[in-house]
Amino acid sequence: MSPVQQRSLALAGAAVVVAAFVAANVHLVVTAFASQPACTARPDAPVPARHSC
Repeated sequence: MSPVQQRSLALAGAAVVVAAFVAANVHLVVTAFASQPACTARPDAPVPARHSC
């Protein structure tokens, strides 16, 4: 394998790793926003320290 091919392969591998890392973080953010419950007051729940809605 020539040095040029080796460098190209290393850059491609690094790009795949970075893409996987970014995709995983985007997935975590999307899941966090999608799983937020609706703001509803329950009579048996304690009063929060500050309002989020």
